[in-house]
Amino acid sequence: MLKVMLVDDEPHIVQGLKALIDWNSEGFEIVNTASNGKEALDYLKDNKVDLIIADIKMPVMTGLDLLKEIKDTGISDAAFVISSGFADFSYAQTAIRYDCKRYILKPVDREVLLEILREVKAQSDTEGKLQVTKAMEDAYFERNLIGVIKGKYDDVILGRVLDKIKDDNVVRYIEIQAEDLYMPDDDNDDSDKIAMQRKIYEAAKVFLGENECNAVFDPSGHDKIFDVGFIYTRALSKDMGVSEDDYFVALRDYICDYAGFNVDLFVGKKVKGLKNITKSYGTSCRLRYLKGFREKQSIYNYDDNDIKDNNDRVFILKDSIDNFIHSVEENDKDRILENIEKLYSDMRDSGASSFVDININYIVFQLINLAAKQDDDINQEEILRIISEKTFENGVLRGSKEHLKQFALEYADYLSQLRKNVCKGALADIEKEVRNNYMNNLTLKGLGDKYYVNSAYLGQLFHKRYGCSFKDYLNSYRIDKAVELLRGTDMKTYEIASAVGYKDVDYFVNKFIAVKGCTPAKFRKQELGE
Repeated sequence: MLKVMLVDDEPHIVQGLKALIDWNSEGFEIVNTASNGKEALDYLKDNKVDLIIADIKMPVMTGLDLLKEIKDTGISDAAFVISSGFADFSYAQTAIRYDCKRYILKPVDREVLLEILREVKAQSDTEGKLQVTKAMEDAYFERNLIGVIKGKYDDVILGRVLDKIKDDNVVRYIEIQAEDLYMPDDDNDDSDKIAMQRKIYEAAKVFLGENECNAVFDPSGHDKIFDVGFIYTRALSKDMGVSEDDYFVALRDYICDYAGFNVDLFVGKKVKGLKNITKSYGTSCRLRYLKGFREKQSIYNYDDNDIKDNNDRVFILKDSIDNFIHSVEENDKDRILENIEKLYSDMRDSGASSFVDININYIVFQLINLAAKQDDDINQEEILRIISEKTFENGVLRGSKEHLKQFALEYADYLSQLRKNVCKGALADIEKEVRNNYMNNLTLKGLGDKYYVNSAYLGQLFHKRYGCSFKDYLNSYRIDKAVELLRGTDMKTYEIASAVGYKDVDYFVNKFIAVKGCTPAKFRKQELGE
């Protein structure tokens, strides 16, 4: 249904318009009435309508003033119709100048009103088809671009991407996220995070202008990462007339101003040509993985990670770290805490405290090996993510003992469960949980708590058994349920989205396109043979 707002200070006029035709049979519903332009404007701040029919003379704010305000601010793109008891040409001139669709006289003629509604509906249908076509084209291109970013492409896919993105000898992958989005906060609903992610994506595209295809939404596809990808080429900074570093600063500042919140940039290594972008993508991810061990920055640049002193000596406290790793492997909590105290004492005494990064990197490498010893098939990128998530805690800077203690104890518990395979039997319970509660906010953390299983290990098992993350598994199940509703009911798209667990309709539509290759509306038409 297209939404209509009637604006008139005379109640009997409003009632007359409501009764004049069968609005619903024409595909319209009257969602609001207002007695002046100010009331209408207040409603439009938080609500979308497709058609506004407003009286020309009203107290507080006239219909013409309302029209001017809408066009000047862009608060609404609704078709606007002025109704008036005055056949004054000057009024009509003003209305037309502000792109008023029609200027009609009271009392409103039924046939004239029907004609207007059918024009608005025809225009809406045309615009809707164009938007759907563009949305599908954009989704198809982004799927190809993500394939190139992750190294899963052939010459045909690369060619499609290069048709829209200018290649360069200097290319970098940049991951962009809101500062607080990478916190392990599974108990919160994802809709707010997705809204912030979408705002970043929108800002990046506006910043890029004609090169907007260089931005990609949710390239990781991971259930705990709300990222936006950005393909940087040297030509972008050259066109702006600034250095590479200044371009990154300008990009971040613009997105922060546009979105209204702070963001982090993870700038990967330089590679030659878009065909090598996956190497840059990998280093960008690693910068994010290690963020929790580093001092707070706004731009994490691969080029800035210097790990040597002036004499090119590398400080790795191997003996202290190895003792710490052994205690983690054995899940000996007392020794873990003792060894962390010893490690930090040795760092102070040896002068290595300025080189925490290289020592932490060595620790991470050893911890990955510990997990791999328990399971040869384990995904090392996934282990890096788990390690990274466990390192985040508000107010903790790089190198904090308390930080490392908390992380080490949790990781030791994870390894213990990985070693014992204690939760494989829980997968059947979790499958049942998804079947019964897929429409609710299910998370690995919540399910892990419910079934007494380490959520990190649970995530590993999901990847191993189903070849996808828990979020992808849940999304796939929800889309299947959405298909059942599209086939068997006349529910609207937004109603189906809500029924299967999505609060963000756009997010639901994008996920549906990714799985089924078309929008829900087009899928229904195909199924019904229309």
